[in-house]
Amino acid sequence: MRLLIKNGFVITKNSKKEEKQDIAIENGKIIEICKQIDGKFDQVIDVASKVVLPGLIDAHCHLRDPGYEYKEDLESGVKSALYGGFTKIACMPNTKPVIDNEALVSYIVKKSADIGKTKVLPIAALSKNLQGKELTEIGLLEQAGAIAFSDDGNPVNSSSFMNKALQYANTFGALVISHCEDLDLVGDGSVNESFQSTTMGLHGIPETAEDVMVYRDVRLAEYNQVPIHIAHVSTRQSVEVIRQAKKRGAKITCETCPHYFTLTETACDGFNTFAKMNPPLRTDDDVKAIKEGLADGTIDIIATDHAPHHNDEKNVPFSLAPNGIVGFESAFSLSYTHLVKEGVITLSQLVAKMSTNPAKLLKIDGGTIEVGKAADLTIVDITKNYTININDFHSKSSNSPFNGFEVFGEITSVIIDGIKEL
Repeated sequence: MRLLIKNGFVITKNSKKEEKQDIAIENGKIIEICKQIDGKFDQVIDVASKVVLPGLIDAHCHLRDPGYEYKEDLESGVKSALYGGFTKIACMPNTKPVIDNEALVSYIVKKSADIGKTKVLPIAALSKNLQGKELTEIGLLEQAGAIAFSDDGNPVNSSSFMNKALQYANTFGALVISHCEDLDLVGDGSVNESFQSTTMGLHGIPETAEDVMVYRDVRLAEYNQVPIHIAHVSTRQSVEVIRQAKKRGAKITCETCPHYFTLTETACDGFNTFAKMNPPLRTDDDVKAIKEGLADGTIDIIATDHAPHHNDEKNVPFSLAPNGIVGFESAFSLSYTHLVKEGVITLSQLVAKMSTNPAKLLKIDGGTIEVGKAADLTIVDITKNYTININDFHSKSSNSPFNGFEVFGEITSVIIDGIKEL
């Protein structure tokens, strides 16, 4: 199979300027990149001055399969991710049963391979049943196909357990992803602790619940001289702790999500449960700090934290509603609109945070457009503006606070292993 992509502006993390180029693909690999390519091809796609990016990679999502297929399953999650421009996605283990054994890792690997299209990479549980008491068999889980380990959603509150987990995982070269939250400080809070929580009459979650755990895990990683990845950073102090740790040479990486640089706690007005998430939406100052962290490289990755829920689960009193929003199909456009269009980062830097850096973090192929590499490409019309309509999402769920938002950057095509899937 020979495929030619013509007249696209090829963008990578190292792009200095926009320049039209053609990309020739054969048997799933890129074989040539230059200004004009001629020859015989099975398929020619004229992308008409759109931008061609390395396939987007999501390092943090929830697919709810097995156990909660009424919210999402692998097939619907893959379809939603594809329409969001993602060629690879890494799913968290808080399913039912928990992905904490070889059989369930193999289930994800095999079922996603059968589905095809966007590739699903399982993240296995760090502790058995996400209880933070007994380590999973990391070596065997890696052999089965797990690419990282996390108790995301059930943060590891025991410092001793996290210390041992980091040491043990490092013997296998395995990545630990930490959801940093002190549950004692969270209590029964459901929104950010501030004037907003007071006016809503709800118990608040102090930002220190995140900050102190970020500091703990950073210090444990430094003490053991091992890597750790901090999930969904949302506060100014967390950004600063990570920034200073990186300056000291600590092996720290971190991510944030589009909702933490586009929304504040005021999105919860009217008891809008679609804006209830964990960590909670914060203040204007925190949003500013997240953007600063993205701009100076403190924050390495933009992940979706795609977390589908049935509308009936969200149609309850705010304090009882589950946390999380769907994120695949709005992630790129929100990031492009609120970061690139606003001059916070360049398009090349956005490519690094949504493709190159996730590939490096997860130690997988992808994140670049190079001869000899797999032809995983996302094609975007960055001039196209549109209104987000949650009823158009391809997920089983539509719990998003972004309905009606005007954005730029429409995903028009996705190429995976040299095959046009969208």
